[in-house]
Amino acid sequence: MRENFGRGATLECIAAVHLLNAFNEDVGTIKKLFSRVYKVINKEQEVVLYGSFLEKNGFKISCLSAGYFHSSFTCSSTVKSRLNGMESLCFLFEECHLMLEIHFVYDVVFALNSLKYVLDNTPPNWIGSDPCGSGWEGVRCTNFRVTTITLTSMGLTGMLPGDIESLSELQTLKNLTISFYLRDLSYNKGLTGPIPASIGNLKKLTNLILIGSGFSGPIPGTIGSLQQLVMLSLNSNGFSGPIPPQLGNLSNLYWLDLADNKLSGAIPVSDATTPGLDMLTNAKHFHFGKNQLSGEIPSQLFSSKMTLKHVLFENNSLSGSIPSTLGLVQTLEVLRLDRNSLTGPVPSNLNSLVNVNELFLSNNQLTGSLPNLTGMSVLNYMDMSNNTFDESDFPTWFSTLQSLTTLVMESTGLQGQIPVSFFTLPQLQTLVLRNNQLNGTLDVGSSYSDQLKLIDLQNNFIVDFTQRPGFKIKLILAGNPFCQETEGTSPYCGLQETNSTYSSLENHCIPATCIAHQLSSPNCRCAHAYVGTLYFRAPSFSDLGNPTIYTSLADSLMKFFNSHLLPVDSVSLSNPTMNTDKYFVLRLEVFPPAGQDAFNRTGILGIGFMLSNQTFKPPPKFGPFYFDGGPYPYFEGTHKSSSTAIIIGSAVGGSVLVLLALLAGIYVFRQKRKAETADKQNNPFASWDPNKNSGDVPQLRGARSFSFAELKKYTNNFSETNDIGTGGYGKVYRGILPNGQLVAVKRAQSRSMQGGHEFKTEIELLSRVHHKNVVSLVGFCFEQGEQMLVYEYIPNGTLKESLSGKSGIKLDWMRRLRIALGTARGLQYLHELANPPIIHRDIKSNNILLDDRLNAKVADFGLSKLLGDPEKGHVTTQVKGTMVSNFPHNPDLKNQQ
Repeated sequence: MRENFGRGATLECIAAVHLLNAFNEDVGTIKKLFSRVYKVINKEQEVVLYGSFLEKNGFKISCLSAGYFHSSFTCSSTVKSRLNGMESLCFLFEECHLMLEIHFVYDVVFALNSLKYVLDNTPPNWIGSDPCGSGWEGVRCTNFRVTTITLTSMGLTGMLPGDIESLSELQTLKNLTISFYLRDLSYNKGLTGPIPASIGNLKKLTNLILIGSGFSGPIPGTIGSLQQLVMLSLNSNGFSGPIPPQLGNLSNLYWLDLADNKLSGAIPVSDATTPGLDMLTNAKHFHFGKNQLSGEIPSQLFSSKMTLKHVLFENNSLSGSIPSTLGLVQTLEVLRLDRNSLTGPVPSNLNSLVNVNELFLSNNQLTGSLPNLTGMSVLNYMDMSNNTFDESDFPTWFSTLQSLTTLVMESTGLQGQIPVSFFTLPQLQTLVLRNNQLNGTLDVGSSYSDQLKLIDLQNNFIVDFTQRPGFKIKLILAGNPFCQETEGTSPYCGLQETNSTYSSLENHCIPATCIAHQLSSPNCRCAHAYVGTLYFRAPSFSDLGNPTIYTSLADSLMKFFNSHLLPVDSVSLSNPTMNTDKYFVLRLEVFPPAGQDAFNRTGILGIGFMLSNQTFKPPPKFGPFYFDGGPYPYFEGTHKSSSTAIIIGSAVGGSVLVLLALLAGIYVFRQKRKAETADKQNNPFASWDPNKNSGDVPQLRGARSFSFAELKKYTNNFSETNDIGTGGYGKVYRGILPNGQLVAVKRAQSRSMQGGHEFKTEIELLSRVHHKNVVSLVGFCFEQGEQMLVYEYIPNGTLKESLSGKSGIKLDWMRRLRIALGTARGLQYLHELANPPIIHRDIKSNNILLDDRLNAKVADFGLSKLLGDPEKGHVTTQVKGTMVSNFPHNPDLKNQQ
């Protein structure tokens, strides 16, 4: 690019950026060229809106190709002549002011189409090149700009493409006020692979929600550059490796959920040069449970500046002591440190956490005396089981916890008797004190809580029980001397089932008889429900047999759905369990409104998103939760109706249609026979049967014949957004086959058309070429006046683009050597091992492609000449002369020697 611009009004067009076939270049190349221009111009100069727009494949730009100037551009004839014949871009420049506007509309289309290409089961109306104008489902636009993508429970499969970074430029141009939110791709178990590092370029991202999918690999540290991120939910995937310390840069983060993955290593905190999670002073939620985190909980992680509500570190491999700095976080409401390897005493200053209502410290190696936690006046649920505390009498301060619903203290060294006053706590539901040294006579008194449902005192030393009139509490005394003395005859000496079998249907109606895949709703009708699982991570109750739990939750859900105008008729709750993680797990079925037997996609997206982004707030006693939704394949209009009237109508109408179809079929058959007769005279493939092996049909090896309709479908009707370039043969389109394979479809121009028999010979030859360093033919199309070749898609473009820096790929010497060797092997195969041998005759960096691992693939040898093979009688014109390697000069080479 020319950097000697000069000044003055007479020189208005000042920068010519040399491009090969400029407007057929990919958008990444053009963006890089623009960034070069910005570097050349004084950075303080004003960027001004000017000019008209040139549209190419959804890409709008105010620059015009040389020789095609719009009337608003008044470039001098001297400059025009200087630029004439160059494939370039003209930038209008006056008084050192670059007048430029770039609307990267193409970026959005390109990124969304990348999602469509690599993911299966995207919404069927994702067609065309305008996601806003076409109303793509799951895509929300504001002022014709994409602002959100929500694809919950779509059954998506595949990997997130690196092309998603294309959306970043929408935020970097200050004169554009475009925001983009990759809002929610949750509950798509088929989404696999890593999150691309390029996601860090989506600077306007505020919500990144990828719950319950199949993602794996490390969490990219580039997420730490998303300064506007408020919610980061990556739980219930397969992420591994350490927590990136760069997440500490997310100063606006409110919700951080990394639970239920395979994360390992220490919890990162900041130092002089590295950020850490202690910097997240605005965060309310640290959910790191069910991972493989190790090391100590850093005392630096907590301070009085923190505003945390939930600290959930359960089920890891954390060691060391509980940091006393936890007592400084006065906003804390839920603390889960259970199922780790923590040691030492419980810090006494935890007593100052007056807002804590759930405390889980069980299954560690804590020592010392039980802490006095009378300051936790709103404590509902406390579990300190399975530690090695000093032996002590039942603490009297337990009886001061007026909000306590559940006390679990298994194997904690408790001894003596339980005071009668403890049972009078008004909210008490469950008491579990197994495997201690409690002794004497158990007396619950006559004023015990009417909420009390379970007292489990297995394996203690209780010798007697004072029976009170009307006592109906579930009491378990198995393993105590009391049961030995009564010889097991007492009803309190057996083990009892405590799980509930609650179902919403039990309280409403007899379930209707439904067809396959439909469920009966609480309102006694059949429909395709949206089914998922609710996980409550720290409930303040333990009595799962209490029906008010479920009615309060169901009422809360319906009130929420109605207030947000979501199309829901009813909800059903069933299969409640308290799993080994002490999560309250519940099946949720959401039913579509009356008159519909299925949701549409908009309904599912709304429900799934509202549940995944924590917009729904359950009653406080349920605590923090997450929802894991299943795929929903029953969208309205895509399944068979169960209506009897429709079935009868279809049967009657079908009788008439059969007769009409029979008559039409006879006519079509006759016309088809006539057409086939005519086609055989002009189409050398007309009689081809791939199952035959005669010498009269093309002998294809590893390639297939495509119909025109198939390739039209796979390339989105040969849309401009699928147009990835133009060569001597014709235009090239990117397509995706039903099995997910990406292909490059070369569509011949009229001047490149061959005769039918010549084309047959060529595809027969190309189908025999199979080598890891040669681009493989996938298939062909020869019908409706079209000649198309279908090749494997090579993602990293040409070697020339990498050597020139256009692709952004850095080629060090080892990579260059590997590419050179791969090219040589490919050519050797063509020259010596192909049958018959092929001379390329046009080897150059433009005809060497690089795959995803930067392996060389020799391309564009289809127009080469064959070497004669008289013995096989398969001879064409023999090549005369020698082959020349035509690699261009690359100035970067001398800098690497």
